[in-house]
Amino acid sequence: MERNDSIRRSIRAKALSIGLAISPFGLAFGALCADAGISMWEAFGFSALVFGGSSQFAAVTVLADDGTVVAAVTAGLLLNLRSLAFGVSMASSLRGSLIWRIFISQLMIDESTAVASEQIDTKDRRYGFLCGGLSVFVLWNITTLIGVSVLSETESLITDLGIDATIPAAFLGLIWGKLEDSTHRIIGGIGALLALILIPITPAGIPVIAAAGAVLWVRPWKKMKEDFSE
Repeated sequence: MERNDSIRRSIRAKALSIGLAISPFGLAFGALCADAGISMWEAFGFSALVFGGSSQFAAVTVLADDGTVVAAVTAGLLLNLRSLAFGVSMASSLRGSLIWRIFISQLMIDESTAVASEQIDTKDRRYGFLCGGLSVFVLWNITTLIGVSVLSETESLITDLGIDATIPAAFLGLIWGKLEDSTHRIIGGIGALLALILIPITPAGIPVIAAAGAVLWVRPWKKMKEDFSE
């Protein structure tokens, strides 16, 4: 019993630390929304309903550059496709009613999956997923509100404090943990290079979509090549 309590305390502490670590990115997203002319409640709704950091940054960046809604939605969806893999990996630990699965699917993000995956026992995995997901969800939405509400009142603050420069850094910070090996770095480099080539010659949103599409195409190819070489 004491061991279980210790495990649960450790899970809660890790979940809170991850939520706090993500908070600056929520502020930066709120700043981006303010800069793009998105209202406080629109930004809050976006964070609450989409709840996918990198896809939110990509979609709002497209809109801020006068890209189309279709391009913004497509970019966001492509970046969030990885959640399908998370769902498959966590399915056995998150079984329940339809209403429960609909609720829990909203928390299907990198951080909640990471906290859960560290646990051995199924109940602890479930608890870790909930703690990780809820911690990030609450703090992400609170910081989004703070970022967009404060900066919407003082629009020049974005430029004066250099917050516009932190937005690309925040996006990079969200994906940096995915570049843990050379294969991921090569794939990311291909996507970045393609986006840089297309920026001067295509409408806003197309470079992001093309880069995400290239990553989705190259990743399975690299995996098949690795399996074949083994």
